[in-house]
Amino acid sequence: MRLKVVFAIFSILLLLFLTIPVFRILTSLSINQYLQSLKDGSIVSSILLSLKVSMYATVLVILTGVPLAYVLARVDFPLKGVLEGLIDIPVMIPHVAAGIALLMVFEANGFFGKFFKSIGVTFLDTQYGILIAMMFVSAPFLINSAKEGFKKVDQRLEFVSRSLGAGPFETFFRITLPLARKDIINGALMMWGRGIGEFGAVVIIAYHPMTAPVMIYDRFNSFGLNYALPVTALMILVSILIFIVIRIINNILK
Repeated sequence: MRLKVVFAIFSILLLLFLTIPVFRILTSLSINQYLQSLKDGSIVSSILLSLKVSMYATVLVILTGVPLAYVLARVDFPLKGVLEGLIDIPVMIPHVAAGIALLMVFEANGFFGKFFKSIGVTFLDTQYGILIAMMFVSAPFLINSAKEGFKKVDQRLEFVSRSLGAGPFETFFRITLPLARKDIINGALMMWGRGIGEFGAVVIIAYHPMTAPVMIYDRFNSFGLNYALPVTALMILVSILIFIVIRIINNILK
């Protein structure tokens, strides 16, 4: 009983630490201030830009990261652990450092930048720069979640499908992928939400056009707390909405 009481006290303290700052921001604005913020075109456009580009980044990683996750879940090969560690690097390193790393290879004269420049795509202060920054820092969430989803799928079901005449692609799309869809969707939503909130990598490679996190920083740095609050409060509301969507989808897929 004492153990439960002690743990309950610690839990309450942590919950207060996590929730009070959020509610403090949400309650710092009146309804009229929220409505005025929604009429501010720059605020709305920055939030929509964050939502849109993060969604594009998520779709691209679904197309490329889900196959990678399947390979990691099903195939054993030398240095597999090293590869899994490399995938997790963007989560561990400072995101400002991630932005600098991306800038070095995607600038006009960088390793990838030269090729993309030849086809008319540049990354410095463009939506393409925002996209690769969001992809780099948030892709591990989707890849790792999808990998765990594939590991949960009983391989015997795949063997039965193959024994009944289905090819590898048909088995993947009709058996494996549907059974792993919950973890894939959850990982995609987590990646989308993480990309929306990315600041460090984005601000290095694409200060403009401003995403919502960059606008929060810019307004706070230039004009102070009160000027940054409307963007901050609206972004928190969007984040809460994403969290609710994730929970609803998880409950539906149970």
